[in-house]
Amino acid sequence: MSSSQCFENPPNLSSTCGAGRVEELAGFKTYVTGPSDSKRAVVLIADVFGYEAPKLRKLADKVASAGFLVVVPDFLYGDPYDLSNPNFDREAWKQIHSTDKGYEDAKPVIAALRSKGVSAVGAAGFCWGGKVLVKLAGIEDIQAAVILHPGRLTEDEIEAVKIPTAILGAEIDHASPPEELEKFGEIMSAKTEFESYVKIFPSVSHGWSVRYDDDNEFAVKSAEEAQEDMLNWFSKHVK
Repeated sequence: MSSSQCFENPPNLSSTCGAGRVEELAGFKTYVTGPSDSKRAVVLIADVFGYEAPKLRKLADKVASAGFLVVVPDFLYGDPYDLSNPNFDREAWKQIHSTDKGYEDAKPVIAALRSKGVSAVGAAGFCWGGKVLVKLAGIEDIQAAVILHPGRLTEDEIEAVKIPTAILGAEIDHASPPEELEKFGEIMSAKTEFESYVKIFPSVSHGWSVRYDDDNEFAVKSAEEAQEDMLNWFSKHVK
């Protein structure tokens, strides 16, 4: 993170949206959906708009319908990016909500899932969450990762990846342009000990998978394709 695209088409947040429920998990308010006794779990790590985004929760419900226990923790502590506030201090917000802190916060959530009997965990991260997730992919606490339109990643972070990882990117992306993601794909593909791939979606912009326009048929189809790719990756590697 970040570019101006990270903040385009912000969601209308809702504390009550989704078919699941909000519970406390490892000290975090967390949207939880899917079978509570599942041995397979997926953690969704939100972008800067946080865990109350309706399309993100809708995606969580979709993943849950495939048999996963899905959790969306509030790693922003009730303080999502607020474009409606004219006095909002972007730099101060980024200092408080660093992706390094998000990475540290994710570890007790994964441990809490393990303590509940979960044997395999996958995670997906969006923009800010993608920056969090690439760090998790380097320590093997999870079984698979899907990074969607991430904030700016580094080659060192990609070099450190140790688990099956898919990166889904946008053709129109200032934070993570296609040529950069394709280079990351080459780095990962040299690691024969795990499967990886990079896919670039044509004619879409950063954030498209969870901040699409419902009235744009192409945008909806592109988002659904990315979501299906994500689900297929988890079905293959989180078991």
